Amino acid sequence: MSKPQILQVGPYPEWDEAPLNAVFSVHRYFEAADKPGFLAAVGPQVRAIATRGELGASRAMIEACPALELISVYGVGFDAVDLAACRERGIGVTNTPDVLTSDVADLGVAMMLCLSRGMIGAESWVKDGSWMAKGLYPLKRRVWGRRAGVLGLGRIGYEVAKRLQGFDMQIAYSDMAPKDFAADWEFIADPVALATRSDFLFVTLAASAATRHIVGRDVIAALGGEGMLINISRASNIDEEALLDALESGALGSAALDVFEGEPALNPRFLPLDNVLLQPHHASGTIETRKAMGQLVRDNLVAHFAGQPLLTPVL
Repeated sequence: MSKPQILQVGPYPEWDEAPLNAVFSVHRYFEAADKPGFLAAVGPQVRAIATRGELGASRAMIEACPALELISVYGVGFDAVDLAACRERGIGVTNTPDVLTSDVADLGVAMMLCLSRGMIGAESWVKDGSWMAKGLYPLKRRVWGRRAGVLGLGRIGYEVAKRLQGFDMQIAYSDMAPKDFAADWEFIADPVALATRSDFLFVTLAASAATRHIVGRDVIAALGGEGMLINISRASNIDEEALLDALESGALGSAALDVFEGEPALNPRFLPLDNVLLQPHHASGTIETRKAMGQLVRDNLVAHFAGQPLLTPVL
């Protein structure tokens, strides 16, 4: 029996490439020089797409694959997949939730600690001889006991808040409605009001058209000149121009960011700022989690072609 033909949109680690090729006939879109021509040639045979969260699958890609049955996303975010096009044709969509939740939460808390305590600059202070020549490193700000806001108390937001409890922080959150499992934390429906009472604002909500730029000028202004914004969700949740304006003027104290519009070609205005911590979209970037994500991508594909229920369906 011939292997099901799938379109691989972006590269995966080697430990995922080998088992994927063993089970499926894989067309490597990311290696094609002429991508429209490649899609025109292989698209009619493609029954599934294996993609990454930030790459997704556009309507044009979906329409180039008339036999398409499933899109399996490596990542929790599926906002880059044209869900409307999938609904129109009854195409299934899966992602990889849960397996990356704790690692993403870990990085968010680590970024808060690193930036608040000035750890990057402090290491340079030691290495460049400033400690010897200039004395003690400039004082920074504490984390424990301060006020944290979590915008979006889903899987990742919940794990962030749990970790913040260990620092005796005063925790509040915004979501569509209060959560039964968060009775010990304050619910604040309005993101501006949440930012107003927060020293640290974590952005952890899923991205959609409704959440685009939910962190805009008003939220950023409410967080203020002593506040810190931490984004481990999607870049589209933040108005990046408003963020840069506030960071440059001092209207916002600082920002720790793992995601950017147009990444990896981020806005060069970020680069000279000393009140930002920039990370290369690697919140889920541990060996253990990436192996689990790849396994779940394959397990969803295998389940589909075996006529079994999808493990983690989005559609």
